[in-house]
Amino acid sequence: MSTGQEGPGGGGPRFGVVVFPGSNCDRDCVHVLRHVLGYPTEFVWHEEEDLSGFDVVVLPGGFSYGDYLRPGAVAATSPVVRALRRFARAGGLVLGICNGFQVLLEAGLLPGVLLRNRDATFRCAWVHLRVERTDTPFTALYAPGEVVRMPIAHGDGRYTAPWEVLEDLERAGQVVFRYVDRDGRTVPEANPNGSCHHIAGLKNPQGNVLGLMPHPERCSEAVLGGEDGLRLFQSVELWWRRDRAAGPERAHRALDLQDSGVGRRR
Repeated sequence: MSTGQEGPGGGGPRFGVVVFPGSNCDRDCVHVLRHVLGYPTEFVWHEEEDLSGFDVVVLPGGFSYGDYLRPGAVAATSPVVRALRRFARAGGLVLGICNGFQVLLEAGLLPGVLLRNRDATFRCAWVHLRVERTDTPFTALYAPGEVVRMPIAHGDGRYTAPWEVLEDLERAGQVVFRYVDRDGRTVPEANPNGSCHHIAGLKNPQGNVLGLMPHPERCSEAVLGGEDGLRLFQSVELWWRRDRAAGPERAHRALDLQDSGVGRRR
């Protein structure tokens, strides 16, 4: 079930963008997916219990349920998140952006927690990120170690976890994006919220769930000041097409991106 605003039946993976009470970036995500890239996209109400019609589910930014208790805590108990757990276990792609990242952590789909920013202020700014993994469904069109620029807008973005969890994340290569300066260095002034290990985004061990605090949907058109976020969504299409071509084997592997035909706007 959707909120009644389905997109045109274009080509590419089918996206569902979840709408919680208090979401405010859902329309931004749908605009990029539906109008900029032409993917079939639907809004998904938070009471939905079946996500089987989608290839990718996006948890957008905002203040779900007014951030009561903790950001993402109430949303993590909603029917759609119960469905999301089943969807992720079955191999569906899940992307959590800002508040969506908080929901993924509260739901146990990713480890750790996001605490109040180090300086206890709401940070709204452009930041630089280093791409640490390019063998994921969300980063296949980036270069290893590439420094990209995306905006943040959050008050609770300080990623924190016990030291042994942090070590496990690093050892397993689950850190996907890291806060850096324009030269790719992890210097203190490049960390906008005090996140441990400068973590801006991470994936689950299987690689089909990604959470990040920066907003790729807000930097997917030049008119907004940058387009570095667009390739995140285009990477999903590439992965989806290669996965479909692989057939039953579903060969998730590092991709040869030359002559892929992906990465062009519709």
